[in-house]
Amino acid sequence: METRRDVFQAIADPTRRAIILLLAVGAMTPNALAEHFNSSRQAVSKHLQILTECEIVTQEQQGREIHYHLNADKMQDIEKWLEQFKQLLSKRFEQLDAVLEQLKLKRK
Repeated sequence: METRRDVFQAIADPTRRAIILLLAVGAMTPNALAEHFNSSRQAVSKHLQILTECEIVTQEQQGREIHYHLNADKMQDIEKWLEQFKQLLSKRFEQLDAVLEQLKLKRK
């Protein structure tokens, strides 16, 4: 499936993040997910469609029901991408700490 939406735009929505957390526990149907929110099954289905387009979740037909699963591989890709920025920010904070320490020493 071709990814048509930006993954980070998809996970920016708090409802979709909550859906991801629920699916991390196990597969669920749209009806089961809707029970956790103050929204309709249709609203939850729209969120699931967006998450599916981004390949964050996958769907599996089981009889009349569609079960949604979290795509762990995609979540790992997101984590790897974010880790780059975590390391960059960590280096920046270390540099800032060094500058602040130098300023403290100059004041003494």
